[in-house]
Amino acid sequence: MPQFIASFRLPTAILCLVLLAACQTTGRPGLIKSEVTAELTPEAASAIAQDMGGKLAEQIGPGNTTIALRENDTVFGPTLEASLRGRGYAVVTDQATEGAAVEPLAYTIDPFEGGVLVRLSASRIELTRVYTLNGTGATPASPLSVMQRRSAAPS
Repeated sequence: MPQFIASFRLPTAILCLVLLAACQTTGRPGLIKSEVTAELTPEAASAIAQDMGGKLAEQIGPGNTTIALRENDTVFGPTLEASLRGRGYAVVTDQATEGAAVEPLAYTIDPFEGGVLVRLSASRIELTRVYTLNGTGATPASPLSVMQRRSAAPS
C-alpha cells in the first residue's frame, strides 16, 4: 500500500505546480478588461477622463493612431471617449478596424484607500493615478505612474 501512495506523489506534485503556474498568467496576451467597480458621479467621471485623457495625449500623440476603446460602463467610458475625441483622437468602440493603425485602450477604476485607483492600459503604455472624490468631481491624489512596454522584437 505505501508504494501505491508513493507512486501518486510525483504526479500530484506536478499537477499542483501546473495549477499554481496557471494562477500567475492570464492565459493570453492583451489588455485588461475595462471595468469600473467604484461609484462615480458624472462630475467625477468627467474630471478623471479630462485629466487622464490629457496625460495619455502627452504619451501617445493624437493624429496618427486610432484608439480602440473597450468600454464597459455607462458613466466613465462615454466620458473618456468624448475627452479623447476632444483632444483630436479618432476613437472606435465596436467598429471593424481592418487595415488601420489601431491602439487598443482599456481602463479600470477601483476603490482605493478612500479614493479611486484609475488605470488606462494600452499596448505600449499604462497610466495609473489615484484620485480623491469630492462634491465637485475628483482631484489627483498621487503622481502619475507611467509604465512603458517594449514592443516585441521581430522574429
